[in-house]
Amino acid sequence: MKLSENEADVVEASNLQYIQSLLTSIPHTISFKGKWSLIEAKLSDLKSQLSDVTDFPANSLSVEILRSLSHTLSQALTLSLICHSLHLPSGKLKTQNDIDSISSKLTTHIHDLDILIKNGALDKNNENENDIVSKRESIRVESRNLITRLQIGSTESRNSALDSLLGLLQEDDKHVLIAVAQGVVPVLVRLLDSTSTSEIKEKTVTALARVSNVDSSKHVLIAEGLMLLHQLLRILESGSGFAKEKACIALLCLSHTKENARAIGSRGGICSLLEICDSGTPNSQAIAAGVLRNLARFAETGENFMEEDAISVLLTLASSGTLLAQEYSISCLSNLVRDDDNLKLLIVKRGVINCLKTFWDSNIDFRGLEVAVEFLKTLASDERVVDIIISDGFIQRIVNVLSCGVLAVRIQSAKAVYRLGCSNAKVRKELGEFGCIPPLIAMLDGKAIDERLAASKALSVMLICSGNRRIYRKEQKGIVSAVQLLDPSIPNLDKKYPVSILTSLTHSKKCRKQMVNSGALLYLQKLVEMEVDGAKKLQENIGRGKLWGVFSRP
Repeated sequence: MKLSENEADVVEASNLQYIQSLLTSIPHTISFKGKWSLIEAKLSDLKSQLSDVTDFPANSLSVEILRSLSHTLSQALTLSLICHSLHLPSGKLKTQNDIDSISSKLTTHIHDLDILIKNGALDKNNENENDIVSKRESIRVESRNLITRLQIGSTESRNSALDSLLGLLQEDDKHVLIAVAQGVVPVLVRLLDSTSTSEIKEKTVTALARVSNVDSSKHVLIAEGLMLLHQLLRILESGSGFAKEKACIALLCLSHTKENARAIGSRGGICSLLEICDSGTPNSQAIAAGVLRNLARFAETGENFMEEDAISVLLTLASSGTLLAQEYSISCLSNLVRDDDNLKLLIVKRGVINCLKTFWDSNIDFRGLEVAVEFLKTLASDERVVDIIISDGFIQRIVNVLSCGVLAVRIQSAKAVYRLGCSNAKVRKELGEFGCIPPLIAMLDGKAIDERLAASKALSVMLICSGNRRIYRKEQKGIVSAVQLLDPSIPNLDKKYPVSILTSLTHSKKCRKQMVNSGALLYLQKLVEMEVDGAKKLQENIGRGKLWGVFSRP
C-alpha cells in the first residue's frame, strides 16, 4: 500500500527525536558504559543516514524500515534509562543480553538503510507509475526494488521478495536479462549462506537455475566462481530433493570449465551427483548425469570417477533411465573411456553394448543419436571391441543414419565409418556391402564443411577395398563430387582425402577421363604448388592418361 508523505514525515521525525534522546541519555549510563559507547557511535551513523533518506520522497519500502527502526530506538531509550542505575531490575546477565540485541538490531538497520540509499530504491520513479515510460523500464525498476528487498528486512520479507522475483523471472527471458543487469546474481549467491532458511535456499537456487537457462546470462554465474560452486555443492549434500535438482541445473552451466570441474571433483561433487543418479527423481537423475558428462570431459576428474565406482551407476542409468538420462550417461561414459582402451574393454564386458543398442533403437527421430554414434566411434578405436560391434548389427544401424536429416548425426556416423574402416579389410568390405558408400558420396555435396570432410575421410579408407571401388564407380556423382573438393578456395578441408579417393580410382580409364572433364588438373596444379600429400602423383596419373588420349590412333 502506498503511504502518504505526512505519515513518512512523522516516522522520520520520531526516529530523529529518539536518536537525540538517546544521545542525551547515554552519557549518564552507569551500567555497561562500554557497550553504550558503541551504540552511541552507531546512532551517529543512523542520524547521518536519516538525513539522506529525507532527501527522497518516501515509499513503502523506506517507511517499513523506518518503522522497524523506531521500535528498536524506543527499546534502546527505555533500556538506557534503566542503565542510569547500578540496580538492574532484570538482572545483570539479562540486561547485558538485551543491550547486545539492541546493538545487533541497530547494525542491521544501518546495513538496510545503506543498501536502500546505494541501490537507488528511494528514487522517486520507483513509486510513480506515470513516470515509467516503457515496459522494459518498469521491469528494471521492479527488479531493482526486489533486489533491494532481498538484502534487507526480516526473513519473511525476503521470502516474499523471492516469490515475486521468481514470478518475474519465469515470465520472459528478457526479464532475466534485465534482473541480471541490475545485479541480482551476487545477491542470490549471498542468500545461499548457512544462515538462510531451507525455504529461502530452495527459492534462491531455483532463481539461479532460471538464470542459468538463459545463454546470455551464463557468464555472470560463471564469474561468481568458487563461492557459488561451494554453496551449490552444499545443497547437493544436504538440500531437499527439489533443491538438489535446481542446483544440478545451475551446475550444468558451471561445469564446462576445467577450473570448475576440478573444484567440483575435489570437493566431493561427483559422489553427490552419482547419488542423485542412483536414487533421485527421473528428472534430477538426467540433469545430474548431464553435469557428470561435462565433468568427464576433463582428464583431471577421471580419478574422482574411478574412486566413486561411477561406471556401475552410469551403466545402470544408461539402461533404465529416461531417454535424456540415457543420453547423458552414454555421453559421460564416452568421455571417461575416450583415452583408455582397457576401460573400453571393461565396460563392453559389463554390457554397455546392449545399453547402446537399446538407446539407439529407441531414438526413432534420430535427434538424440549423436552421442550414441560418437560413443560407438570411441569404442571402435580399440580393435578388440570392433568384432563385438559388428556382430551386434551396428553396421546396418550406421548405414541407416548416414542419410538421416540431422547433420550432427551424419557427421558422427561418417567419423564412425572411418574409425571402423581403419581396423581391418574384413570390416571395410562389410561396410561397403551394407551400403555405406552411396550416402557418403551424397555427403560430399553437403553444405557444411565438417560433413564433407568427414565423408571424404571415411571414403578414403573405404576405397582401399577393391570391391568398394567398384561400388563407387557405379555412382554417377562420385567422381564429380570428389573433384569439387579439390578446389583450394574451399576452406578448412584437408585436400589429401579427396586426393586419396581419386587416386584409388585412377586404374579406370573412364574415371580418369571423368576427372579431367571435371577440372581436376586445374585444381591439382595449385595443390601441387601447395605440397598437398598425393597431389603430384594424382596429377601424373590422370595427366599421362590425357596425353595418351591425344596421341592414340583414330
